Amino acid sequence: MNRKLIRPNLTEIKDRMSQEKERGKEAVRKRMHPPTDTFAESYYYLKQMNKKTPVAVVYTDGGTVEGIIEWYDRNCIKLNRDNAPNLLIYKTSIRCIYKVEDAPGGGSSGAK
Repeated sequence: MNRKLIRPNLTEIKDRMSQEKERGKEAVRKRMHPPTDTFAESYYYLKQMNKKTPVAVVYTDGGTVEGIIEWYDRNCIKLNRDNAPNLLIYKTSIRCIYKVEDAPGGGSSGAK
């Protein structure tokens, strides 16, 4: 009994593979989400650190401290203060941060 050798056409296989790759690329394009981090927080901290801007940090319980941001990381910031101990503040305990000069009433007189 003679068996006939069936050999697939290579161009057909290449076409199928290229179509599958294109489908895969489309699927990846469809699944891509917008970036979750806009880096706005990092930009703000770096700008305030470089200018040594006096800022006020408002805690979630309503307390406020003033100082200059020395450094920050994912979880906390370090606030340098004049005539007071420097603070390491967890970001989870911060309600907001604003420049002392933007404070209602014109800010504190002791700020540089």
